[in-house]
Amino acid sequence: MNSRQNISSGGPYEDIVGYSRAVRVGPHVYVSGCTSMTPQGMAGVGDAYEQAMQALRTIEAALKAGGAALTDVVRTRIYLTDMADSDAVGRAHTEFFRAIKPAATMVAVSALIHPEMRVEIEAEAYVTEI
Repeated sequence: MNSRQNISSGGPYEDIVGYSRAVRVGPHVYVSGCTSMTPQGMAGVGDAYEQAMQALRTIEAALKAGGAALTDVVRTRIYLTDMADSDAVGRAHTEFFRAIKPAATMVAVSALIHPEMRVEIEAEAYVTEI
């Protein structure tokens, strides 16, 4: 598979901003930054752990749509608006990646696209075709 596959989650920002939830090119799947936004609205308002859990569920769904799984993830990047949330978000990350242990980065940023968002997570996967 060498062609490009754009993966949409149907989120409104995808067309407004001009991006895909994920893109697969060959064995690589790149998942855009995911937040707690769902089609029903924002999950976990005021709760960084719940926001991270929703972001990770969105990542898992995007990977599946691209023919990948959490076990294929080789890197994650976590963006926090408050480093005081690092333990809660780290706990959520561990629930998804305890055995996988991808390379990971966690940094603080001044803001995300919505003022109530506390965390955004992106992922990269490498799918080994057998």
